[in-house]
Amino acid sequence: MFKRSIIHSILFLKCPQCRQGEFLEASPYNFSKMNKVKERCPKCELKYSIEPSFYTGSMYVSYAVGIAFAVATYVLLLIFDYASNPLTIFISIVAVLAVSFPYIGAVSKSIWAHFFFKYNKSIAKKVRNDSRT
Repeated sequence: MFKRSIIHSILFLKCPQCRQGEFLEASPYNFSKMNKVKERCPKCELKYSIEPSFYTGSMYVSYAVGIAFAVATYVLLLIFDYASNPLTIFISIVAVLAVSFPYIGAVSKSIWAHFFFKYNKSIAKKVRNDSRT
């Protein structure tokens, strides 16, 4: 059930229409192809880009996701009682953001695509029954 959810599709970088095909060319941490979106879904053939520079808007999403990561880091520091020193808080947040910035960029593009492309149950069912998979 979770594998077909929108949360799974966004977090694991799957196609927004069929939620099965890969969204990126390679892992977000592959720096030579960092966050490069495929032209089409390998499963349902959805064209991932509506227009040139389509994913420029995902910068706004990445800002929000980065803030969420920073707030989550701060809350964890509070829970584990490491938030007494402002320098510790600052270094922890910067370290978390530095390590997670490729994933933040990838998830932001995935969220942006999910705003514009909707899940199609009939296409997903057809793709799932496809013998190529």
